[in-house]
Amino acid sequence: MSTAQASPFHGDPMPTPATRNRIQRSLALRMELANSDAFAADPEQIDNGDEARYPDKCGTYTKGIEQDAIGRVDLAAYQTFRAALDSGNPADFDSIILGGPRTLNGPQGGLAFPMECLDSSQFVVPPAPALASEVYATELVELYWASLLRDVAFSDYGSSSVAVMAANELSTLPVYAGPRNSSNQVTTDLLFRGGFPGETVGPYLSQFLVQDTSMGALPITQKYITNIPGVDFMLDPTNFQLVQNGQPTPGQSLTPVASPLYLHDGRGLAAFTHIDVLFQAYFTAYLVLNTINTGNSPAPLNPGNPYNGDKTQNGFATLGQPDIAATLATAASAALKAVWYQKWFVHLRHRPESGGAIVYLTNTPSAGSVEGKLSPTVLKSQAVKTSFATNSSYFLSQAFPEGSPTHPAYPTGHGAVAGACITILKFFFDGGFVMPTPVVPSSDGKSTTPYTGPGAGSLTVNGELNKIAHNISFGHGILAGIHWRSDTDTSIQLGEAVALSLLRDLAKTYNEKFSVQLQKVDGTTVTISNE
Repeated sequence: MSTAQASPFHGDPMPTPATRNRIQRSLALRMELANSDAFAADPEQIDNGDEARYPDKCGTYTKGIEQDAIGRVDLAAYQTFRAALDSGNPADFDSIILGGPRTLNGPQGGLAFPMECLDSSQFVVPPAPALASEVYATELVELYWASLLRDVAFSDYGSSSVAVMAANELSTLPVYAGPRNSSNQVTTDLLFRGGFPGETVGPYLSQFLVQDTSMGALPITQKYITNIPGVDFMLDPTNFQLVQNGQPTPGQSLTPVASPLYLHDGRGLAAFTHIDVLFQAYFTAYLVLNTINTGNSPAPLNPGNPYNGDKTQNGFATLGQPDIAATLATAASAALKAVWYQKWFVHLRHRPESGGAIVYLTNTPSAGSVEGKLSPTVLKSQAVKTSFATNSSYFLSQAFPEGSPTHPAYPTGHGAVAGACITILKFFFDGGFVMPTPVVPSSDGKSTTPYTGPGAGSLTVNGELNKIAHNISFGHGILAGIHWRSDTDTSIQLGEAVALSLLRDLAKTYNEKFSVQLQKVDGTTVTISNE
C-alpha cells in the first residue's frame, strides 16, 4: 500500500514508520515518566520548630491575619489559618480571619500538581534558621546594613563609610554566609553578593541586567523606573501594625523618579523586583544571549546541542529559539508550585520586618513583648545602632509601603524562579562562553561605560547567570528588606532541582539524541541525556 492510500485515521495518509502508533507511544512515554517520578524519593519535610516553640506564634508567618498587638497574632484567627493549611479545603481558605482587606498571596498554589517534573513534595529544603539562632541574628544584621545602603550605588561602596562599617561588622560574625576574601574578610566589594561560581568576579550587577538587547524588531535599553531615594517605610508602630493587619497606610506611597535609569543601587533592584513579571529578568537574559556578539549574533549553544555544526537542519520547535523561550516559562511555573508548597505547607517563616519588630519590642519595653528572644549579636550590633541613629526607629526600614508580600519568607519565589530559569539557559547555551563587551552603569544610573576592571575578561555565561539569580533575589529580598539571605540561597538550589527534574523528563520527549552537560550552582557538572 502506498503512503497516499486512505487509512483509518480520519482519512489521513497511512502513517509512515516515523509517525506510526504515536498515540500508543505517547501513552507509554507518559506512563514511563510518571512511574519513574512516582518512585523517586519522598523526603521528610522538617521546619525549624518555631511554630511549636512559641505559643504566641511570634516566630511564625502571620502577616495579614488579624493581629492583637505588635508581633502578636490573634490566636483564634490564627487557628482559622492553620485549619485551612491542614485541610486544604478551598472553603476553609475562604474562612481565614484577616485583619484587613489585603488578601493572602495564593496559598493554594502550593497544593497544585506539577505535570512537568517531580511532585512539589519530592523536593526538600533544610529548616530555616530558628529565631533564637546566631544565623538568624547575623542575617538580620545584614538586613539592617542593606537598608542603610539602599541609595548608595554599588560602584560607590568602596568610598562609603557605611559600607565600610557594614563590611567590618559582618567580617566579625562567624556564621555570616556571604563571600569573604582570601583573608576571611568581608570587603565592601563583596557586600550582598552570592557565593556561587563566578559571582564575585567583576561588577556587582550581572551583564544580563545592563546590556542592551532586542526582542525581534523591538530594541530594548535596560533602563527601568525606580523610586526616589531617601524614602523608606514602616518605621513607626502605627504604620507597622496597619501593615501587619493588611490595612491601608494613609500618606504612605512610592514616588517614581522622573526618568528611567540603569539599575545601579539597591533601591533600583528593589523597584524592579517589586512589579516584575517573575521570570522577566531571565527572559531578558535569553534575549541578551541572542544579541551579545558583534553584529547582534547569538552566544554559542551548549556544546551538547545536536544541531551544533549540522549542515542540513537547525533547532526550532525543539532545541531552538522557540523551545528555549517556552521552556523558561514552563520551568518558572513548576518552580513556583514547588516553592509555594515549601512556604505555606512546611516552613511558615516570618518576614524580616517581624524580626525588626522584635528588635523594637526588646528596646522599647513599654511597647509590649513576645515570647521569642533574639541573640545579642543583633540587639547589640552596630547595624541596629546606626539604623536607629539614622531613622530614630528600631524597626527595619522597608523599601515599600506595604513591606513584604503576604506570603511566608522561606524559600523565596524570586529565588526559586531564578534557579530554575538559569538552569534552563545553561542547558541551552554554552556556559563557558566569555561575555565579549562588559559594561558597568554609572553611579547615577544614567549611562553605562565599558568595564575594564578586574575580571573583565573572565565574565562567563555561567558566572553571570549565577550572579543575576542573586542580584534579582537579593534585590527583592535583602536590599528591599523583605527576605533573608538564606531564603535566596536555598531557593535558587530548589529551583535548580526543579529545572533538572523537568529537563530529565523533557529530554525523553525529543526525537533528537543528545547528551548535554551543564554546571550547577555548587560548581559540579550534571548531564541531561536521552541516549
